[in-house]
Amino acid sequence: MHPSATTLVQLLQAAQANLQLQSALLKLDKYDLLILDDLSYVKKSDAETSVLFELIAHRYELKSLLITANHPFSAWDVIFTDSTMTVAAVDRLVHHALILEIQAESCRQQSAQQRSLSDDKKRSK
Repeated sequence: MHPSATTLVQLLQAAQANLQLQSALLKLDKYDLLILDDLSYVKKSDAETSVLFELIAHRYELKSLLITANHPFSAWDVIFTDSTMTVAAVDRLVHHALILEIQAESCRQQSAQQRSLSDDKKRSK
């Protein structure tokens, strides 16, 4: 399953509002790998980080999570509003993790620069 992190958090919040969070988490267990894309894109509210932590805690040592984020773990206070929750979430995530840190220029930015250079060459002919 590969929704954006925001979409998944919204689905879990809706389940929590209907007192169905545990059921929703159990339904996600059918996926051996759950991908949370763009986790650190937007700062989350207390309610959002609460269900996000529940998801991380629920899958800990049971199922796999693949998380993409624009911030290293040391800066995850921009994701979670509570420092204790941040430490607990990161602790669970790194315990059995393979962490890949990619420091590269954005592929989209590189592509745009190449198009711009190509357009400039065409105009100068």
